[in-house]
Amino acid sequence: MISYNDQLIGFNYIFAHKTETNMYMCCRKDRKFKPKQKKTKFAPRRIGDLNIMYDILQAYGNNYMAQVTINNDHPLGRLDHWNLTWECVYPRDQPSECIYGPAGQYYQDFDFSKVSNCQKKPIISDLPRELKDADKEWYHPTKNNERKRVEVHLPVTSLQVYKLPPDLNRTALYPPQNWKVNGVLNPQYKCGPPFLVDPTEFPDPNGLNAKSFAIATWQMVCNITKPKEKQSKCCVSFSGYYNVSVIPCSTCACGCNDLPDERKCNQKAPAMLLPPEALLVPFDNRTEKAKAWAKIKHLPVYDPLPCPDNCGVSINWHVDSDYKSGWTARITLFNWGDIPFENWFTAVQLGKACLGYEKVYSFNGTKLPQQNNTIFFQRLPGLNYLIPVTNRSRPSDPRVPGKQQSVMSFTKKLTPGLDISGGDGFPTRILFYGE
Repeated sequence: MISYNDQLIGFNYIFAHKTETNMYMCCRKDRKFKPKQKKTKFAPRRIGDLNIMYDILQAYGNNYMAQVTINNDHPLGRLDHWNLTWECVYPRDQPSECIYGPAGQYYQDFDFSKVSNCQKKPIISDLPRELKDADKEWYHPTKNNERKRVEVHLPVTSLQVYKLPPDLNRTALYPPQNWKVNGVLNPQYKCGPPFLVDPTEFPDPNGLNAKSFAIATWQMVCNITKPKEKQSKCCVSFSGYYNVSVIPCSTCACGCNDLPDERKCNQKAPAMLLPPEALLVPFDNRTEKAKAWAKIKHLPVYDPLPCPDNCGVSINWHVDSDYKSGWTARITLFNWGDIPFENWFTAVQLGKACLGYEKVYSFNGTKLPQQNNTIFFQRLPGLNYLIPVTNRSRPSDPRVPGKQQSVMSFTKKLTPGLDISGGDGFPTRILFYGE
């Protein structure tokens, strides 16, 4: 119902006519009207490589229900087998304090049998692939929030958080700090502090045309950082048809901090050139091959020998041929670890040579010129897994890495002047699982 005193924002009344049962009003748009900018106390939402939302869904006196959502927004990023950690404001350092400390004194009738620990930095882990369809819940404690019930519906995780005095009112809501996320072989992320944003909207679960809102929402923005030297998780070796030797992965490419004390090796010596077949065996079984190859090719032998690369995944890029109208290359993926990689992908940045990409034969390949001249490779249907390293029939035989391989062809029609043997056929950067 509209009265004479009502005002339509942005319009001016010209006249109104009233009858016994109806009222007609004529309005004209006010050209001088400028809508007022709505002021809000919330920071604008930001876009990062990985965005984490912490939503408060329900709030009570001594507990609240929260929801954690992880969104991967980087086109070449991947996050599998991850661990999510944060730092609590009021930690309980010893597990015994759950029962014998302030929490046990305040929640005297509370069932602590499902509490796993009371650490300062609790860990929420990705589900194994065997439980990808599971619908279960588990419990985890935090800070003065002593108990968390986690419903497994990834990438969304629900947390029931219990608090301790003096924060026993429904408005005492504080997000965890110092968020960190990492995986087995994934990009390295650096997360910023949580900041308050406008509450998240949720659609009606019954499909109705309605929305509900979180009580409060904090966002954490995580961006991919460049790995520090000797802190990568995968490495690349190079070879070509015009050279009989293979350039292996660099010494300590993925670090040398976990080497056993009895192992003596040179962390500063460059990796020794190898015969091509040496790439198929673990590093510990390459010693004799490397020494024999150095003797045949009159190459230097270091004493002590260079340390291994210590990488769980290695990639070999081989320039296979070079002819007048084009050239070919072969990429081989090796998994030296004990964990398979499901639905794997790799991305290769080839610079100006990328424009001549034609086809990859055993993978699914897509050229992405807008992403720094990148070629994106992923598995074909039925080849989802890069399997882990396996044992041979005899214990003395070298272990066999999981391997997938494909040849790709390039044309020189769009890239005249390429010097393949001079180095133009090698990538400037290779990503595996975003690492």
